[in-house]
Amino acid sequence: MWLPAELYLWAQIYLNMRILTLAIGLLALGFSASAQSPAPATKGITYGAGSSADGAIPATELSTKMNGSSYAGKITGKVVEVCQEKGCWMKLEKENGESLMVKFKDYGFFMPKDIQGKEVILDGEAIIKEVSVKQQKHYAKDAGKSSEEIEKIKAPKKEVQFVAKGVLVL
Repeated sequence: MWLPAELYLWAQIYLNMRILTLAIGLLALGFSASAQSPAPATKGITYGAGSSADGAIPATELSTKMNGSSYAGKITGKVVEVCQEKGCWMKLEKENGESLMVKFKDYGFFMPKDIQGKEVILDGEAIIKEVSVKQQKHYAKDAGKSSEEIEKIKAPKKEVQFVAKGVLVL
């Protein structure tokens, strides 16, 4: 036999579940709205916290400016590759045909897919990081590499990566 207190308890549980479902739905809607494509890469536009040209060094000089295993400051360079899935990473041109992996602080902003070939200034921090085979393959897939190229990745590698908090298109 149901007692009024038990009925009241079940009504409260039902109401709380409805409120929780509504809150999760609104949260998901908010995230999807903020994950829209970034503005096209035109001169003067900024992403994230933005940046300025003051004190920027060329990405080709980054390795000589690193203090031990890090560097905090601004760098400038030409974008040679960008994630074609979401714009969640890009690469800058370095010496000898190499490139510098750039990620964005706290996954807080993305780059437009048309930024390839543009000169940019980044404000953030460079670090040395070991990149697993799985992560390298993920980046290669995001970049649109062929399955043959992806399968050639067999070993982890250490590389300098730049974590940008702001980007300015030149």
